[in-house]
Amino acid sequence: MTKIKLLVIDDAPYVLKALRDTLEAHGYEVHEAVNGEEALTRYMEVNPDVVLMDILMPKMDGVSATRCILEYDPDAKIIILTAMGKRGLEKDCIEAGASDFIMKPFKTKYLLKTINSLVEDERN
Repeated sequence: MTKIKLLVIDDAPYVLKALRDTLEAHGYEVHEAVNGEEALTRYMEVNPDVVLMDILMPKMDGVSATRCILEYDPDAKIIILTAMGKRGLEKDCIEAGASDFIMKPFKTKYLLKTINSLVEDERN
């Protein structure tokens, strides 16, 4: 079975490293982008199974990047990962087309379950 390919987008280097280390340890292939603009370019290059997207980033925020990726690929699976608990943000993300919304800090087990669930739904 092929590895599940992930694109992780976050402007914080320590978050990218922590996610990469954790996800690779669980057998995922991990690619990275540091802002919303780079996210779209990397998405086209990598064609990931699932995207893990932060919200607050320079150049283009996660909600706008989610919309752009979904314009390019309406079947994209995007999980928003954010520490920002602003009222209505989850609704904005889901309306933009995100598949799921997870608040930081999160339990790794829950993140892995969410990723695998999206991939299984796609493959079935």
